Amino acid sequence: MWTRQPRRPGLMACGVEELRRRRREREAALRKARREQQLVSKRLLREDDPEEAGGESSAAVLGEAEVQEFLRLAQRGTEEKEREKALVSLRRGLQHPETQQIFIRLEGSMRTLVGLLTSNRALLQLEAARCLHELSHSEQSVVAEACLPATSYLLTYLSGHSSDFIELCLYTLGNLIVESEVVRQQLLPQGIVSALAACIQSPHVAVLEALGYALSQLLQAKEAPEKIIPSILDSLLPQHMLRLMQPGPKLNPGVAVEFAWCLHYIICSQVNNALLITHGALSTLGLLLLDLAGAVQKTEEAGLELLACPVLRCLSNLLTEVAVEAVGGQMQLKDERIVAALFILFQFFLQKQPSLLPEGLWLLNNLTANSPTLCTSLLSLDLIEPLLQLLPLSNVVSVLVLTVLCNVAEKGPAYCRQLWPGPLLPCLLNMLALSDTEVVGQSLELLQLLFLYRPEAVQAFLQQSGLQALERHQEEVQLQDRVHALQQIALRG
Repeated sequence: MWTRQPRRPGLMACGVEELRRRRREREAALRKARREQQLVSKRLLREDDPEEAGGESSAAVLGEAEVQEFLRLAQRGTEEKEREKALVSLRRGLQHPETQQIFIRLEGSMRTLVGLLTSNRALLQLEAARCLHELSHSEQSVVAEACLPATSYLLTYLSGHSSDFIELCLYTLGNLIVESEVVRQQLLPQGIVSALAACIQSPHVAVLEALGYALSQLLQAKEAPEKIIPSILDSLLPQHMLRLMQPGPKLNPGVAVEFAWCLHYIICSQVNNALLITHGALSTLGLLLLDLAGAVQKTEEAGLELLACPVLRCLSNLLTEVAVEAVGGQMQLKDERIVAALFILFQFFLQKQPSLLPEGLWLLNNLTANSPTLCTSLLSLDLIEPLLQLLPLSNVVSVLVLTVLCNVAEKGPAYCRQLWPGPLLPCLLNMLALSDTEVVGQSLELLQLLFLYRPEAVQAFLQQSGLQALERHQEEVQLQDRVHALQQIALRG
């Protein structure tokens, strides 16, 4: 994000430090935008019976008398089969918002349902939990808050023996967490963090996925940085999350996706990222990135991009922490395999998910910003030309590609000698033909660095109608200072 600077007589007055300051301002704005992108959602578990195929209910909306009758039968029926059948009918009716409203307005309805949830009849307990699950999926916070009497029992059952029942309780809790701050305020003193920390040691994949979902909803609450995340960081959850993201034969992609997003929300809170780094987050994420790059070369399997996105974001944001250097974390990512892996993923994204290219480029930017080693890797692996080929894809991609190239150029004359001669200058002239202020501004910054460290490039710029390209932007307020500085250098060249 460029801010207008006082007019300068020439390029040298601008200086590399000033260029770095401008880039830091723009990168801070980009990081903030990425932190604000969240994935609040709800999930619904339903039995795969013919009447509920496709997630649609064939049951009719229930009236007040019918709800009362089903509750009466469920509570006082003479046979367990009759009681269970009544709860099944009630559950199907609760798939309708109209029935949900009738249910929560009916005096004693939730008390009866909670009584069935805590009964010693396993089938009745399960159907009561399914009724609560239907209610949790409502988009009305009043419905979620009507479920408050059940939350302590749902938490208690997380320590039970039935993995299916635990999974159901976790998804129900996750749905309730999304909808209401009142629910979250009740769950915290009831011990949700310690209950989730106990669940994360479960051997059941379905339980771990459900846990990741519930935890991610909790982490996205607006009050999470102050009231929730400190407790989570004080628990064993972060270490176990990182364990479940370790590459290897035991890695489950579905579980890894859930906990990668959880880690992303914790990192974005900036509560204590130094602690995550000391727990080995950079190393785990770096290895996972290498593993992903290897996987996309071997398989066309859809879904790998679901894991790539949060992993890229986690690494990008962790690399902006001062603590990375303090604990030597940056050293863990100076292996040129990281750069090679990113370019493998770029090719995969181009074919499968182009919207993820900016995520990968943002990471490449943060990797190369303070690392001459990784800038050297870009050059020695001949990756500048593949990088330039991404320029035409979109303005967002163009800005990020140009920013990475600035990272390389600012490392000095030896690096600029490998950028020019070559295809860089024609590409920059093409960028100057565009009207997007950010793209043009970043192109001007790269030209400034190139002319500073490679004065011979000025003559080539003039021969390729560079002055005419600059003239297009000399009246633009955000660009005119830099345009003027480059014109002076070119005319003196």
